Amino acid sequence: MGGLSTTAKYMIYADIEVDGIVEKSDVIGGIFGQTEGLLGEDLDLRELQKSGRIGRIEVKLEVRGHRSVGEITIPSNLDRAETALIAAAIETVDKIGPYNAKIRVKRIKDLREEKRKRIIERAKEILRAWESEEAPESRKLTEEVLKAIRSAELIKYGPEGLPAGPEVDKSDTIIVVEGRADVINLLKHGYRNVIAVEGATIPKTVVELSKRKKVIAFVDGDRGGEIILRNLVEVADVDFVARAPPGREVEELTGKEIAKALKNPIPVEEYLREVGKERKVTVSQEEAFEAIIPDSVKEEIVKLKGTLEGVLYGEDWKPVRRIAVRNLVKVLNELSDEVKYLVFDGVITQRILDVAFSKGIKLIIASRVGNVVKQPEEVKMLTFKDLGI
Repeated sequence: MGGLSTTAKYMIYADIEVDGIVEKSDVIGGIFGQTEGLLGEDLDLRELQKSGRIGRIEVKLEVRGHRSVGEITIPSNLDRAETALIAAAIETVDKIGPYNAKIRVKRIKDLREEKRKRIIERAKEILRAWESEEAPESRKLTEEVLKAIRSAELIKYGPEGLPAGPEVDKSDTIIVVEGRADVINLLKHGYRNVIAVEGATIPKTVVELSKRKKVIAFVDGDRGGEIILRNLVEVADVDFVARAPPGREVEELTGKEIAKALKNPIPVEEYLREVGKERKVTVSQEEAFEAIIPDSVKEEIVKLKGTLEGVLYGEDWKPVRRIAVRNLVKVLNELSDEVKYLVFDGVITQRILDVAFSKGIKLIIASRVGNVVKQPEEVKMLTFKDLGI
């Protein structure tokens, strides 16, 4: 009956301690002898083993001083209640040969559940390989199954509950994408080390992961993707940059398109050089404004750094009002059209830019530019760094 362990439904695991040195056969004999007739003929261990409903009792022993300790395993094809009764019965054994003994059941493992897990994992592997080879019309037949697999693989990672694949922790490299749909599409094509930032603000979890893993930033081929990429590079340790084709989103790419983008990512240093060139072009467009910024204003900017305050200026660069950055939007909304320039120690956001436009402000100077998707031509932006401050 030794083969039952491969087909059994349950496995009983128990620890044994004997106050003397005994053999495995002594333990097995003690179990059979002291449980005989205990639960009636239907649950007698010898009869159950003969009928194949209980498998071979395995005993592993080692000697510690003058004692024998070890583990007992018993495969069972009985139902749950009967298996539990057998487990409780072997705990009544208190003698092995002439020595006092103690048996304590640690757990009963459902072997079928383990098999189910192996089957599901293998099915995922088979389907992923199958999908990459099969014809387009065949893919439609398996789409529902694949959806179930992708849902099963998608996890919530970190305190923020970020959408991610199951191998973010295990892999030395992670692929950082924009949103949940991007994660699902990459999972569909076998990329399990992927995590989403879920917005332009980069989560702390992604920043921490980037400190100990190689990071590939994989973003959409549009303005939104560029904004997220710049924010990511600013706060996280990104190693490589990959983009979807222009105008395309990662969530809609085919397996071949994903593979092509990830096969040839550019080093982050090359990307930063590209950004630097773009920034120089933008700054050159503002040279006229730079030329008219008085030295007194530049001196004020130096004083503003680190204060989280700002200064509103009129047409002739005369100070109109000094404000705290936290009140900036409120104050701008209350202003008349007398303010033409805004200088503050903070981040230019889309909201600030929109309000400034509505109030006729020509130029905003701040410590940095944040998540700005749409910039009105009438409002120019400069950072302290652009001015060499």
